[in-house]
Amino acid sequence: MDSIRCMMMRGGTSKGAYFLADDLPADSAARDHILLQVMGSPDARQVDGIGGAHPLTSKVAIVSRSKDPACDIDFLFCQVGITEPLVDTTPNCGNILAGVAPFAIERGLIVAKHPETRVKVKTINTGTIADILVQTPQGRVAYGGAARIDGVPGTAAPVAIDFLDAAGSVCGSLLPTGNTVDRVAGIDVTLIDNGMPVIVLSAASVGRTGYEPRDQLDKDKELKARLEEIRLAAGPLMTLGDVTKKVVPKIALVAPPQTASGHICTRSFIPHECHASIGVFAAVTVATACVLPGSPAAAVARVPAGPVKVMSVEHPTGEFTVRLEVDDSGGQPVVTRAGLLRTARALFDGRVFLRDAAA
Repeated sequence: MDSIRCMMMRGGTSKGAYFLADDLPADSAARDHILLQVMGSPDARQVDGIGGAHPLTSKVAIVSRSKDPACDIDFLFCQVGITEPLVDTTPNCGNILAGVAPFAIERGLIVAKHPETRVKVKTINTGTIADILVQTPQGRVAYGGAARIDGVPGTAAPVAIDFLDAAGSVCGSLLPTGNTVDRVAGIDVTLIDNGMPVIVLSAASVGRTGYEPRDQLDKDKELKARLEEIRLAAGPLMTLGDVTKKVVPKIALVAPPQTASGHICTRSFIPHECHASIGVFAAVTVATACVLPGSPAAAVARVPAGPVKVMSVEHPTGEFTVRLEVDDSGGQPVVTRAGLLRTARALFDGRVFLRDAAA
């Protein structure tokens, strides 16, 4: 039985297996064959692998020194199917990204500095570049700290992430149709990609409040069928083609904020399960939609004034704070920089065993 060096890490509100690119085959088919074994797919329980039987815990990061002289690290994200033998490298994942810089330091790809280390990471899936700041007192990654993010118990050291060029990361442009609002399957939506392709629509437009508990929405077969109808129709419009077997675009139902400190309330589908919170890039993308006049999100959002907008994106288990820098000088608002705070933690390091290493 062959084995491969692997570190399991929590990144943000997700969990995944982190590998050095050199420890996996360069051939994508052979690599995917191994990753499916590693995670235990296809199987609803992933009982014969280290996957967690949920989209948020069936993820992989593949990391190497960057081939781009302007970056430090290259990161390939893999969303591993649970019940299907599918490894999707189309989307970004900002949560798993939060663990990439700590992992790179742990593996010796980056020399840590005291008291913190800045790492520029290029996501190979989309070309998106992130500037990540990790706490490294005495040259060692610190995982303990006082930062708290909703969806994760306890506190941890902060991982600050700034996205430098996320717009159009998958679809080629922020608004792939060129429109702030499109009519898709009879519903007004914003088709948008600021790090993650997302279909943003008001919860009211599909007969929901947007405040329903996650479990209730997950059991709502009528709603899910309607959302999939919209998703399949939107795929080609977003330059994604047939999205039947793709994890993008995601869908975000939006409603007015429920709390005095909130700016927008969301229920996110990824794409067929209701997210317990909201993904990093989905939160950035929804927040971006809020600043576009005339969009379904702008119609219900409470948008802060000024060029720097710190926005609280509410979700089923709390909120996600996104910091946007917006340039209004050209008439149509342009988000020039998006930042946020995540945490990460190394869970174990060792070797994962394979049933069959051959492709």
